[in-house]
Amino acid sequence: MDQPADGFVAPPEWVVHARTWMSWIPRAGYLRDNAERTVAAWASVARAIARFEPVSLLCPPSLLDEAGRACGDGIALVPCELDDAWFRDNGPTFVLDGVGRLGACAWTFNGWGGRLARVDRDRDACRLAAERAGAVLLPSPLVNEGGAIALDGQGTVIVTETVQANPNRNPGWDRAAIEDELRRRLGVRRVVWLARGLHGDDGPFGTDGHVDTMAAFVAPGVLVVHEQPDPHHPDHAVMAENVGRLRAARDARDRPFELVALRAPRADREGHAPHESYVNFAWANGAVVLCGFDDPAADEAVRSRFARLTPRRCIVQVDASAIFAHGGGIHCTIQPEPARGVRWHR
Repeated sequence: MDQPADGFVAPPEWVVHARTWMSWIPRAGYLRDNAERTVAAWASVARAIARFEPVSLLCPPSLLDEAGRACGDGIALVPCELDDAWFRDNGPTFVLDGVGRLGACAWTFNGWGGRLARVDRDRDACRLAAERAGAVLLPSPLVNEGGAIALDGQGTVIVTETVQANPNRNPGWDRAAIEDELRRRLGVRRVVWLARGLHGDDGPFGTDGHVDTMAAFVAPGVLVVHEQPDPHHPDHAVMAENVGRLRAARDARDRPFELVALRAPRADREGHAPHESYVNFAWANGAVVLCGFDDPAADEAVRSRFARLTPRRCIVQVDASAIFAHGGGIHCTIQPEPARGVRWHR
């Protein structure tokens, strides 16, 4: 088995952050419909996180005034041309070593299996963020995205067969090669494979099945998982298969997973995205920022669930419907930079 590259290991997202990175919304493809709601949604995520830690927002120079007006004071705007708005996916996965160094794993980004016609500016944005953070750049030949991995900080990563093993990303890579590269770059010891992603993640704005709408660690050994109770909804079968795999799996310490179901919002709301998921949330220092979907009962249920799961954190909920209308959620828009020298139980 390959060793972690230069001793770097991916921490869990709940460790102390130095800041959170985001991208602003390029005009093309994002602001044709419901422009005001889209701008307000991205800005609301930035403002919510900025209550608890610094936020650096990469923004096309021509849109700096727009972003500044929408986000208000307290957000650091970084001029940067962009192809897309999902910095979780084209941005670096930050890693740490045992002597206080920050690393930035730069996956090879190909626009979610070729869905984007242009990706060079997003690749440049990844390198710019790493440079601004003072991180050691760690390029990887693996085509991957940050939303396609779920990490517990204790040696476990969860991925999906329809992303990393998809020929539109890594032709010629077998599962062993993919696992070796994940181990080398993230310092993990066990890779757990889910079968596929949510049904709505298959279309032109999809990712082929990112894990961050289906399962997320909230503590070592503890996962929140998406639940679709409607047996006629295609995600009911998707999650039955994936939950079955998680129940049969073990983490890097050979523990079974504790699974906490987060029921999907009501499906009969006008204009809703078919794969809305409360699993797609963000950690901030002392807080959790949750998706809301204008479903009062379901929104309150998930707030109450996280209040029990993370009792020492503030629970903040922002309307994510306009974000999901473009294919992703809150977690997809952000990339946390861990504080140097932070310690966690590995």
